Amino acid sequence: MITISNLTKKFGSHISLDNVSCRFNKNDSIALMGANGAGKTTLIRSILGYYHPDSGDVLVNGLNPISDRVKVLQNISFVPQLPPPIKLNIDELMQYVCMSTDIDKELIEHYANEMKLDIKSNLYKSFFKLSGGMKQKLLIAISLAKKSSIIIYDEPTANLDPKARDDFYKLLKKNEDEKVLLFVTHRLEEVQELVNRQIYMDLGKVVSDERF
Repeated sequence: MITISNLTKKFGSHISLDNVSCRFNKNDSIALMGANGAGKTTLIRSILGYYHPDSGDVLVNGLNPISDRVKVLQNISFVPQLPPPIKLNIDELMQYVCMSTDIDKELIEHYANEMKLDIKSNLYKSFFKLSGGMKQKLLIAISLAKKSSIIIYDEPTANLDPKARDDFYKLLKKNEDEKVLLFVTHRLEEVQELVNRQIYMDLGKVVSDERF
């Protein structure tokens, strides 16, 4: 579903990705690990079409994420480590998401409820002013409601308390079939029971790729 071939990305003289090749297939659940600066974020942003490679290719379901970005992003849910500074309130945000991606609003509310996020009481609060945990729960609910074939989480539990983490893992267990799940994480123990593959990057290269 995702094919990365000899991918190199430079920023000035710094090589962020150094001839990286790997494949992520349906039913892969991957922990992408490595120190800060290892190239993890650059790899994710290349998959999302944010970066143009200096050489090599990225294909998502056979499509180029730069030239076919709209089609590619239709099949990807992405939850960043730092929630974006959205000024819309929750109701406006859900309306925007539903109109732009054809998501069922009730499904967002369902997953939010499963994450113990009381949407109705906070419907007219600005997303920007929500707590970190509330932002993360809403973004996770939207990512699951989208029913994407590829879901990418960048440190998804960073703002969640232990109970919310448990709720998150249970939801993923129910929704992991026929997907690529990609976790960018520094804490393998938190996603150990969800992943069947661990990729470790260092200095822009994939240094290990293990399946369980």
